[in-house]
Amino acid sequence: MRVLPRGRLSYGMQLPIQSQSTLYAEPWEAGAGPAELLEVARAADRLGFAYLAVCDHVAIPRRLAAAMGTVWYDPVATLGWLAAATERVLLLSHVAVAALRHPLLTAKQYATLDHLSGGRLILGVGAGHVREEFEALGVDFARRGALLDETVDALKAALGPEEFPDFRGERFAFSGLGQAPRPVQTPRPPLWVGGSSPAAVRRAAVRGDGWLPQGDPRDRLPGQIARLRELRKEASQHDRGCEEPAEIGAITEPLYVGAPGWDVGRRTLTGAPERLAESLRAYAAMGVDQIQVRFRCRDHTELTDQMAAFAADVAPHLDDQG
Repeated sequence: MRVLPRGRLSYGMQLPIQSQSTLYAEPWEAGAGPAELLEVARAADRLGFAYLAVCDHVAIPRRLAAAMGTVWYDPVATLGWLAAATERVLLLSHVAVAALRHPLLTAKQYATLDHLSGGRLILGVGAGHVREEFEALGVDFARRGALLDETVDALKAALGPEEFPDFRGERFAFSGLGQAPRPVQTPRPPLWVGGSSPAAVRRAAVRGDGWLPQGDPRDRLPGQIARLRELRKEASQHDRGCEEPAEIGAITEPLYVGAPGWDVGRRTLTGAPERLAESLRAYAAMGVDQIQVRFRCRDHTELTDQMAAFAADVAPHLDDQG
């Protein structure tokens, strides 16, 4: 099932502040909080961004805290709060570590979010990588891939049209248990799968409605997309849920619209809007449906200014031919 317009390159963003890994957080985010987060979310809603995304980690062990930080807002609480402050932008968990929780619990949380937001949920899920989180919650880290596969299958049932869903798997089984409110979206909210390992690409192809790669460089994406399409074509012969093409995403290089007056890093795409649009159109040429953009900025005001410049001057050219 698709949620993005066909025939055009959509763009969304991971919100700042709510996750503060040193891999991508800007220095100003450490001193920011709900007010700045809300302002950025409202700007994205107003400026035509397709979605807002929020990450998921329960607890960060000391051995990883220096790199990952310990600031990771809860995705359901955060997206639920932002749902009341926005009107049209979609709400994406990128990604929920779904294997950490029973699928009925996850279904209850995200069905409620879809209901309260008027049908704006995209449930993005991934396998997770922090062993200590799994151990603390009593979940087998070594089997997280197989567990996620079953969790996705269970979520499809639990978020589907039946008030009393039925599912029987190796680890999870439920029947005769009703959950309401039901999601607004029918037959269920879209489920996008994150990750770039061979197992994650296969999971996205045969179980997901979309794929959220984790930072694949441009030169690797075409091969990944070809593999995903091949696997999905094979799966479509056995599963009616795979007949429609998966919505394919990509995380772009950092962006700065215009000529920065400060060091934005050598990997950042900068310059005139037409130049940026030309570079980003290469993703569409690969078969990408949506790009997740991140802007270099020194405070939240510069961020919202960059978002506005992108929406006004770059986005209108993303679908230009040639």
